Parts: sequence; C-alpha cells; structure tokens
Amino acid sequence: MTTSTASRFEAALEALDVTVSRVESDAFQTHVEELVEPHAVGVALEEAFEDPAPSLDGTSVEVDPTPATLQAATTGVTGASLGVADYGSVVLSVTDGASELVSLFVDRHVAVVRESDIVADMETAIDAVADEFGRAGGSAILATGPSATADMGALVKGAHGPREVHVVVLTDAPDAEGEG
Repeated sequence: MTTSTASRFEAALEALDVTVSRVESDAFQTHVEELVEPHAVGVALEEAFEDPAPSLDGTSVEVDPTPATLQAATTGVTGASLGVADYGSVVLSVTDGASELVSLFVDRHVAVVRESDIVADMETAIDAVADEFGRAGGSAILATGPSATADMGALVKGAHGPREVHVVVLTDAPDAEGEG
C-alpha cells in the first residue's frame, strides 16, 4: 500500500462526509473514547484482524453485546479487514460477534482499518476476499459512507443504518508479513 493509496482512501471518505483519523496503536484506546457516544458496543477487533489487534478492553465499548444493549447503543465499533481507496469503502467480515449488527443498528459507526490493509481498487479488494466468499456461508459487508436513501424524495441519512461514520486508520500496524 502506497502513501498515495492511503491519501486517495482518505479523500474518498471525506467526499462521502465520513470523518477519518489516523492513530498509532499506543493511542488507540484514548482515541476510541473520544469518538464514541454512550452507550457504545463493539466487536472484538481480533475477529477482523489476523495479526495482533488493538483491544477495546479498557474502553467504554461493550464487546459482545446482548440484543438489548445493541438496541440501546448509539455507537458501534468494528474492525475492517480492508479499506478500498477508490470508493472509500470498508470491508467488514461477518463475525460470530455480529459485526453486521454492530455496524448497522447504531447512529454512529466507528470502523477501524490498518493502513497496510488499504487497497487501491475494488478489483484488488474482491481478489483479497475471494476465499472468504468461496467458503460455505462465507460473506462480507462492503460499507461505503453513512446510510442514505432518497426513495421518498429528499435525501435522508440514517434510514437503514448509521447516520454518521468515522474511520480510524491504524498507522503502525504490522503488515501481512508481520513487519511493523
């Protein structure tokens, strides 16, 4: 992933009215606390990242929420296995912790992606998740910006998902070969 790919990703996010921030792992938990509005729920980031991931432990984010806490949540925090620079999309793997629910049933979705996992285009992203799609029951969510619809006239945000999206780019995460 090149610096220009990360810059294109950030520009695409900003064009979608998605806020983006860059943070190093040692400042991650403090940064998450600044972004979440109570009640916050999330999915353990290890479910999205194969390598060691920053933890939501020590934050106010409730990991593995019950249906009742999910319904009461304002903010949802999930890991994204990929970022797609051309579209400003994030790829959310469907997890046992119900990442799809945590990302869709809240007013604010905070997606965490490693800078090394940002790819240039959709073709590269599809190639990267092909194995996951090929497995029985395998799937992923491509999320691009806040939920919006104009089915009934004026554009309405948050009708079928989050009104607000914030993407956190982890800048010092190890790459696929385990180098930092």
